[in-house]
Amino acid sequence: MNPQDIAAFRSRIFKFYDRNRRVFPWRQTVDRYAVMVSEIMLQQTQAERVVPKFEAWLQRFPDPECLATAPLRDVLLFWSGLGYNSRAQRLQRCAALIMERHGGSVPSTPEELKTLPGIGEYTCRSIPVFADNLDVAAVDTNIRRILIHEFALPEDISATGLRAVAEELLPTGRSREWHNALMDYGALELTSRRTAIRPLTKQSTFKGSKRWYRGRLIRELIATEGMFLEEIEARYDSSRWSIREIIDDLVREGLVERGEKEGSGASAILRIKGS
Repeated sequence: MNPQDIAAFRSRIFKFYDRNRRVFPWRQTVDRYAVMVSEIMLQQTQAERVVPKFEAWLQRFPDPECLATAPLRDVLLFWSGLGYNSRAQRLQRCAALIMERHGGSVPSTPEELKTLPGIGEYTCRSIPVFADNLDVAAVDTNIRRILIHEFALPEDISATGLRAVAEELLPTGRSREWHNALMDYGALELTSRRTAIRPLTKQSTFKGSKRWYRGRLIRELIATEGMFLEEIEARYDSSRWSIREIIDDLVREGLVERGEKEGSGASAILRIKGS
């Protein structure tokens, strides 16, 4: 890429952004905790669906301390509807570690952020990009598609190679605005349907999937003090998945726990952990 091509590409993206920029509540704040929450919520979830959840979440859990000390039931309740409940659990673990290791302040560097649960290669960069305008490149599915299409890159280009291209294109001092502009260009203009560039991972059909049954069971447990295991097995008898395996997975992940309901004799129940 020569400097003229880079300048022309930047100009085109910023012009599109000036005309078509989207407005979201997480774009109106530079609070690192709020940005972290939004970035975790936006993983594999449409932005429009995230808006009401993001606003309600910050009302209930306005800072890492509130989140770290909240009952898991509340955390899952306010997450409900976003899918992948383990993300909510990992976000709470992040908050606990932020209180323990960082004095309640979300770390500002990719290296420190990457040590937190659920924070990967993209998110450890996107948080300081949007919160601190840090001059690093964060490449998500949208940005990957744009770079491959616009610069005729091979679809199997490595993550390291793609990030190197993104770093070269990054306009110094405008990282936050640049990444927002690219996000909007990819979401509104250069879509996957238009380019036929496939994402690296593809979500499977949701309804009837193991993830669907996990989410359904979690929602039922949030609404109760606990459910008898026999009742759960009878209710999900028609599932093509082993409900016992699903329960074992949820227990192993720390989302639910087995116990006994008071006054029920020795009958085993399943409940949200810590309930």
